Amino acid sequence: MKFIDEASIRVTAGKGGDGCLSFRREKYIERGGPDGGDGGVGGSIYFVADKALNTLVDFRFQPRYRAGNGEPGRGKDQTGAKGEDRYIRVPLGTSIYDDETEDYIGDINEMDEAKLIARGGRHGLGNVRFKSSTNRAPRKTTSGEPGEVKSLRLEMKLIADVGLLGLPNAGKSTLIRAVSAARPKVADYPFTTLVPNLGVVRVGDDQSFVIADIPGLIEGAADGTGLGVQFLKHLSRTRLLLHLLDIAPLDGSDPVDNFKVIETELRKYSTGIAEKNRWLVLTKTDLVPDDEVPGIVEKIGEKIMAHLGSTDRPVLHSGGSPVPVAFPVSAISGDGINTLMTSIAQYLQSLDEQEEAEELTRSDQDQKIRNEIHEHSLQRRAERHARRDQARAGEDRHNGNDPQVHYEP
Repeated sequence: MKFIDEASIRVTAGKGGDGCLSFRREKYIERGGPDGGDGGVGGSIYFVADKALNTLVDFRFQPRYRAGNGEPGRGKDQTGAKGEDRYIRVPLGTSIYDDETEDYIGDINEMDEAKLIARGGRHGLGNVRFKSSTNRAPRKTTSGEPGEVKSLRLEMKLIADVGLLGLPNAGKSTLIRAVSAARPKVADYPFTTLVPNLGVVRVGDDQSFVIADIPGLIEGAADGTGLGVQFLKHLSRTRLLLHLLDIAPLDGSDPVDNFKVIETELRKYSTGIAEKNRWLVLTKTDLVPDDEVPGIVEKIGEKIMAHLGSTDRPVLHSGGSPVPVAFPVSAISGDGINTLMTSIAQYLQSLDEQEEAEELTRSDQDQKIRNEIHEHSLQRRAERHARRDQARAGEDRHNGNDPQVHYEP
């Protein structure tokens, strides 16, 4: 199935039911008065995450969605039934935008999360609502209000822990095939990958992470050249980026120049993505003699760090070496793959531990604030009681009674 990551739809919430104009008519009861009930509230439209969905292709075939209208009110002061709500299933990681104003509405990131998109119309009022001592037979009602109508643009952003980026034929698809069960197309020509691919990498028995592969970037990608820029948004949710460079390009280009191309396009597209923690991975080391690999890696690392102008930026992984170096790997022979995957797993685990520690710190701070508020409340209560007791003692003295003496009635 073709990968669809954008779709435009139109949603219409239900109209509220009209109020009823009715009077009580029963045998032996004269002038029973008004008994027209209110209408029902119009149905609303919600988006709900569904992990079974992985594309927005369904919205291409069904672009319009409507919730149920509220029923009109009835006699005997009966309220009309509420319109049926409409729940639309969307993939996890879906971003929602107003297609007319370009306003950002929200993301669907959690399972069982129902996000209100379009609110149903308010119900109309029956004539029983307008009775009074001076108007005992009102003939006034109100109509139900229309529900919200919105034109939406949906964008699906893959949720992955690690994202791969690089020039076409940098070895991204080959790497994801080597470390996961994903089977993207691999060939000896550029733009073999046309749609993003996800793979689950297992490290050990109880640790795994999701890795995403997007089509390669080329120079001018931020201005619309090539395919990769269409899918760069999928990297915005990743926690770590792997920047893949061919250690010995067949076209004779310089790997450092190739690095600069990707760096430039990333910064032109989004500084947020460009400043994400990024590790350099030099691929296809099997094409270079083993004894030459360390020297090439060190040389490339020095040039790139000189280009960046700083040795403390998190773009390159030092690996404990005095000169920041990259991860040299070969997806064909498997050299360096285990080291890279283990390092990624350890890094993601450290992020989890850091987030847990920050969450505990926030919880402790929140609890401390609650305790301070509670203590302040108790103190204010004690002060109020003290003032009340003091006021009562003053009243007793004003009435000629000694508060320390018990008087018999």
